[in-house]
Amino acid sequence: MATTRLDRTLVVDTALRLLNDVGLEGLTLRRIAKELNVQAPALYWHFKNKQALLDEMSTAMFRRMVASHADLDALTWQERLIEVQRGLRRTLLGYRDGAKVFSGSRFTGTDHARSQEGHLRAFVAAGFTPSAAARATFIAFSFTLGFVIEEQSVEPRPGERTSGYEVAEREARMAAEGYALAAAVSADLFQGYEERFEEGLRAVVAGIEATLAPEGRAVGGP
Repeated sequence: MATTRLDRTLVVDTALRLLNDVGLEGLTLRRIAKELNVQAPALYWHFKNKQALLDEMSTAMFRRMVASHADLDALTWQERLIEVQRGLRRTLLGYRDGAKVFSGSRFTGTDHARSQEGHLRAFVAAGFTPSAAARATFIAFSFTLGFVIEEQSVEPRPGERTSGYEVAEREARMAAEGYALAAAVSADLFQGYEERFEEGLRAVVAGIEATLAPEGRAVGGP
């Protein structure tokens, strides 16, 4: 039986494809090896453990996200922050458990710094200190990552819904227990993610304008 000639890119591409089928919990080096028609030890030449593979997968996801961005240079810092977070969410939603894979992983290499440098320069040009720019970006990133983790726990993939998160069933259960307000907000908590994400982004930007933006330039941008 023929075997596959391995390299890191092939392993990562295969892992990202399998992720949509089996999720993060089911994604094992043994499962990837089977898909590639090789023995599992062959993968350890490229990745010493699963976390090393997840780091490379996150790096690949980030590169794909950056490649999909439209030109950001003409945007105000507010528009840029929003557009980058929209792009991050789209990328994470492209994979089952994409946000969980991304969370806590470390990028391999330093090529991600090119995008980071451009982002920081745009904020500094708008009057932010480098430190304030970094903190503003981290706040927005943390919101997006946490939002998508919660979103994917309810809707792992487009058109799928995890059992136990049916809005009508939750409303009835909470109402039967006498929790009228908890019943009333079921739809706000477990559906309409697109609208809720945009609402959250606006709140994040408003908060950054109020706390980190340079005085006198909060609304107008650069």
